Amino acid sequence: MSRGSSAGYDRHITIFSPEGRLYQVEYAFKAVKGGGLTSIGVRGDDCCVVVTQKKVPDKLLDPTSVTHMFKVTPDLGACCTGLIADARSQITRARYEAAEFKYKNGYKVPVHYMAQRIADVGQVYTQHAFMRALGVVTILIGIDEERGPQLYRVDPAGHYLGYKACAAGQKEQEANNFLEKQIKKGDPMTFERTVEIAITTLQTCVGSDLKPTDLEVAVVTKENPRFTVWNEEQIDATLTAIHDRD
Repeated sequence: MSRGSSAGYDRHITIFSPEGRLYQVEYAFKAVKGGGLTSIGVRGDDCCVVVTQKKVPDKLLDPTSVTHMFKVTPDLGACCTGLIADARSQITRARYEAAEFKYKNGYKVPVHYMAQRIADVGQVYTQHAFMRALGVVTILIGIDEERGPQLYRVDPAGHYLGYKACAAGQKEQEANNFLEKQIKKGDPMTFERTVEIAITTLQTCVGSDLKPTDLEVAVVTKENPRFTVWNEEQIDATLTAIHDRD
């Protein structure tokens, strides 16, 4: 039983350790970082951008089938970091919740409500012995009719918050430190500036120049509130523009 500090308290998700910790939930956070990917979300004045690494583990795989960007509704999208199977399950539930909300209320589900529902379900997964926490951090983006651009982050513990900019995955801490320096300057956050901050943050954390095939970019803007995943040509043009500016 005496395996380090956990001493058997990590065998069940429902049992607190004497220090008041739930080890299984902490391990779910480690599972997110274990995937080796990093994702960045940035909110601009009239847009939101999410960027994540794209790794195709096998040459025989079709690269178009490997994605961490998911459309919940046409105007609300998610970037999932961690275990992809858990992510797909979570997105399926989110789509059901979004459809039910629109059927009952007659208008599109707001981003903050979607984040709350995903977090509520995630929290229930941490309090039953016959369930396990989902090893995925979800970053939601969308344009709210009243509040404007919205960026929310939901973690495996069922904790959710709105952000100006956030990160998830392996290099999360480094990304947050870099974002704090970038966002603090108080510059107007135009669409181009928002995209540039997101991509340069990811490049800085990864420590190398990224090719268009190495990352995924998804955006929503006030002019076009549809959740749009960029193709390789659009990513290449943006990377070239950022490189020329530097």
